[in-house]
Amino acid sequence: MTEQEIRLKRINELAAKERESGLTAEEKEEQAKLREEYRVAFRAAFRGVLDNTYVQTPDGKKRKLEKKKPN
Repeated sequence: MTEQEIRLKRINELAAKERESGLTAEEKEEQAKLREEYRVAFRAAFRGVLDNTYVQTPDGKKRKLEKKKPN
């Protein structure tokens, strides 16, 4: 199991426990920390995918996907 899978398993365990009987303050902190770590890892992996994505134009040329510029 990867670290990400272990983290996700623990997040799910805490979510199930929360639905059944509630969480202690320490468990809520752990859950929030794990969720944030998961989000950071997910965003990094997704950014990696987008960084390696190319768009093909109708004329057959390929160009690298560019990050949208803020207004």
